[in-house]
Formats: sequence, C-alpha cells, structure tokens
Amino acid sequence: MFTKPTKPPAARPEGADAPLKKSLPCSLIAENVSVAGDLSSDGDVQLDGALRGDLKVEHLSLGETGQVEGAIEAETVEIRGRVVGTISARVVRLFATAQVEGDITHSQLAIDAGAQFSGRSVRLGQAVQEQLPLPIAAE
Repeated sequence: MFTKPTKPPAARPEGADAPLKKSLPCSLIAENVSVAGDLSSDGDVQLDGALRGDLKVEHLSLGETGQVEGAIEAETVEIRGRVVGTISARVVRLFATAQVEGDITHSQLAIDAGAQFSGRSVRLGQAVQEQLPLPIAAE
C-alpha cells in the first residue's frame, strides 16, 4: 500500500563505461582571507580574498575585491579584481572592474569597456616564437 514504485535505471549511451563526473560545489575564498602559497582544485573557485601564489582550477571567478599575484591556469576565468601574473585559460573574460598586469593565453578573450589590461594576448596553440617581439623604447 505504501511502497515506492521502482524506476528502471537511466539508460547510458554506449561506450559510457567511465563513471559519471560528480559535480563539485564552488569553493569560496572570502574577502577577509589571504592565502600565501599555491592553490589547486578540480572544481570552481570564487576568490574574493587575496592569493600570493599560483592557482590551478577548473573555473575561476575573481571578485572585485579579489587579488592574485601569480600564474592562473583554468578552463574558464572571469576577472573582476586585480591580477599580477600570467593567465592561461580556454575562455577569459575581463569585466569593467578588472585590472590585469601580465600575459593572457586563451582561445576566447572578452574585455569589457573600462577593464585595464597591460600585457600580451596570445592564442592557445600559437607558439610564443611566432609572436612579433615587443619594440624596445630608445633610452
């Protein structure tokens, strides 16, 4: 009378023998937190505090109060705060409040009006040697 009906297991496509990827919750580094050292995560990171070191994550969202001094490596990056160092990601977006000092290696790059970017933009897969050298100012 009060039994649950059983559902057949969901069909998985052929060749899908790999386990399902479990969705990880977003990690938050709050505005009042300062980290010295490298940080890595297989998931998403919301950084509103300060990090002095390298960062390797799946998705980074750097808030307006967030600061990174070091290299960033991710699949997608959204910058609203300050970065001093290199960024390497498939998709990079600099919002109007972003301040970036360093090179960005990317497949897609979007820069909103008002964002500050000082460095080189290099497409993923493009060798650094293929880039034209930066002109050196006469002394």
